Amino acid sequence: MTDLLSLFISAFVTLFVVLDPPGCVPIFSSLTPGATPAHRRNMALRSTAIAAGVLFAFGIFGERFLTALGISLAAFRIAGGIMVFLIAIDMVFEKRTERREDRAEEVVRGRAVCEEDISVFPMAIPMIAGPGSIAAVMLLTARAHGFEAHLVVYAALAAVLATMLAALLLAGAVMRLIGDKIEAMITRLLGVVLAALAAQFVVDGLREAFHLA
Repeated sequence: MTDLLSLFISAFVTLFVVLDPPGCVPIFSSLTPGATPAHRRNMALRSTAIAAGVLFAFGIFGERFLTALGISLAAFRIAGGIMVFLIAIDMVFEKRTERREDRAEEVVRGRAVCEEDISVFPMAIPMIAGPGSIAAVMLLTARAHGFEAHLVVYAALAAVLATMLAALLLAGAVMRLIGDKIEAMITRLLGVVLAALAAQFVVDGLREAFHLA
């Protein structure tokens, strides 16, 4: 029971940091300034649901996909850990936020935001279900051994997605509450945590690849 709880906490923290609900809030808010409350709510629901479908699909079938390509789990752990580590560096130095904002501005330019449905692109893909989050889900499911462990990882993913949905639904109120400075501070702190988790992924992959104790 303790091992499953530790797995849930580890998976939740990893996915929370990678999906970054606090970081998605200002982007969603900037993409939907002219939308009605009902339209904004529907887009939040759709974007979270679509991202959930993508992430759960990779979590369930990702290992078989790697096997079909002849890629070992150890190699994927190392590659995924490096990818997640790069995300962590971007978070610490706020490069990830800048890229998200640039992407949001590109969507806003030349579009009637109040009429545009941004639930699929860019919110669901790649804001929520991007390469980093897909890699993190596949890494966590690869580390989980047994049916119960997989259920724990999926439960952690569902909890993070529920947090994401709540954050998007409350985007306006959240932005007024935390402000840009506090949001930037939280992002940097989470980036440091994510860097340590990414390093652990790489260590696990190297240990498995070279059969180290």
